Amino acid sequence: MKINKLSNLTNLLKDMQSAVLAFSGGVDSAFLLKVMQLSGMRAIAVTAVSETMPRQEALSAIKMAEEIGIEHRTIRTDELRNENFIGNTPERCFFCKDERFRQISDLASKEGFRFILDGSNSDDLDDYRPGTKAAAKYGVRSPLIEAGHSKKDVRKYAKKLGLAVWNKPSSPCLATRIPYGRRITVEALKRIEKSEEFLASIGFTNVRVRDHYPLARIEVEKKEIDMLLDPERRKRINGKLKSFGYASVSLDLEGYKSGGMNSLLKS
Repeated sequence: MKINKLSNLTNLLKDMQSAVLAFSGGVDSAFLLKVMQLSGMRAIAVTAVSETMPRQEALSAIKMAEEIGIEHRTIRTDELRNENFIGNTPERCFFCKDERFRQISDLASKEGFRFILDGSNSDDLDDYRPGTKAAAKYGVRSPLIEAGHSKKDVRKYAKKLGLAVWNKPSSPCLATRIPYGRRITVEALKRIEKSEEFLASIGFTNVRVRDHYPLARIEVEKKEIDMLLDPERRKRINGKLKSFGYASVSLDLEGYKSGGMNSLLKS
């Protein structure tokens, strides 16, 4: 008998009765929030805002929550005051998520919500994610994983439910663009954000600017590499990124790779 994953997820959430969702506004958390609404459970969405989150992503999260129609709040986190975070070891993500989930846990406790949820899907189990240790510390549940939803499943159902973000590229925090071992600074985060905003504004759909300061290493989708190599566009990109503080600008010939900075850990 064919298993209806969407029904399984809906029933799982219904049984929870109430929950706070750590909400980024990406396709995973937007899909989960929509199903939380459909389940009839008591729910709110909470977005953590800091220097590591692109401004456009914060605005997108607010807009998405409004469209879904579930109460949305923002909390301010300040991971750049945490030496364990800015030291940028491979455990960096734990310290960011630890502060985020601590605040959400306090909120859930004060307002009587039974569970804290995140939007991790089953594909995330294949990547190095120290933030899951922080999730476990605060008892955070991942309903998409529990119901067996892969990224492909999430996009399929998000499209069926009419969510505008169904095909939105992932957008992890800006700190993921900085190689492990290099300190994370406000200046680095700002030049990364400006560079990626510019590249998106001229037509690139999924882009990363890896900050090997003073070198910028650009990753775009393989199908868009030729577009980047157009002489006039290349000249414009080179000049713009240098105006943001880079001395040299390079292109990764392998193209965009999700979790690209983790490849060195695997090797």
